[in-house]
Amino acid sequence: MKNIFFDCRYIRIDHHDGISRFSAGLFAALSKKIQVTAIICDVRQLQKLPQGTKFVKISSPTSALEPLVSLQLNKTEADIVFSPMQTIGSFGRKFKLVLTVHDLIYYRHPAPPPNFSWPVRALWRLYHLVYWPQRILLNSSDAVVTVSQTTKQLIQQNKLTRRPVKVVYNAAESQQTSSIPERRPTQNQNLIYMGSFMDYKNVEVLIRGMRYLPNHELHLLSRISNARRQELEALIHSGAKVVFHNGVSDEQYHELLSSAVALVSGSRDEGFGIPLVESMNRGVPIVISDIPIFREIGGSAAIYFDQEDPTAFARAIESISDNDEWLKASRASQIQAKKFSWDTSATALLELLEQV
Repeated sequence: MKNIFFDCRYIRIDHHDGISRFSAGLFAALSKKIQVTAIICDVRQLQKLPQGTKFVKISSPTSALEPLVSLQLNKTEADIVFSPMQTIGSFGRKFKLVLTVHDLIYYRHPAPPPNFSWPVRALWRLYHLVYWPQRILLNSSDAVVTVSQTTKQLIQQNKLTRRPVKVVYNAAESQQTSSIPERRPTQNQNLIYMGSFMDYKNVEVLIRGMRYLPNHELHLLSRISNARRQELEALIHSGAKVVFHNGVSDEQYHELLSSAVALVSGSRDEGFGIPLVESMNRGVPIVISDIPIFREIGGSAAIYFDQEDPTAFARAIESISDNDEWLKASRASQIQAKKFSWDTSATALLELLEQV
């Protein structure tokens, strides 16, 4: 069997972000199927990996050494290196390399996350203005992984690589199926939004729609800047109920989600949508914008609405106000959520690694 090395350097030691969660979840599932070596840059990353994980320690992916990192990996026994990103240096490599493109969303919305330093924001914006840097990176690999059929189609449409592209779905951090809800919540009529407040997330449509849902309360869970909060608070209609949590713990998130009427999103664009899977797994219906990636994730279980129409959002929520309709959506959601598991994703990745 080939020696497979998995780039775990993007695993955060504090709390997971999207890439960190993808890395840890996929590594854990893959390590149950084969012997796999973790590539780390900080021994504390091992705390997020299965006990006894075999590893090698090299430089950080943000180091100036990254363009030549393959020279470090050449000294190991790696036959194949899988990276959950596409920026690992490939110069002089003597091993097979599989890269990952999660989405192309920042080509359509090139504004960088505001928490980055200004040099990183400048490079981020320049990188996403044209496709040719991405093409160079992807064509330097032997194969490419992406997390959805939607992104695979975009990669092909934009001719980003000549290499084979394999879909390895993202999945929820916790995949233990919750008990089947017995009835629709009858007390607090909470709607949950988990995500950033960047412009393309279109949180505005949710807030405006609350005008038509006086018996419901919209909970915005993520951290938000004071300036952005003031912008959104100005949209709240008199009598509408909107709560800004400005960040919650995982425990608080799961507690709020499990007792909610629905998880909601009016996003105009998205890379994947982990909160959708987490919600469906708990049997909480998702009421979401009608965009291709959400159609892929939500399937026939989701309730869709026109993301430019606040009244359409309100009607979508009201469509599951009846207990029977809510339970129907709830049960369909749990069935749909089973399509996204780390075990299934690890199997798909292993098939690709055996072929390169």
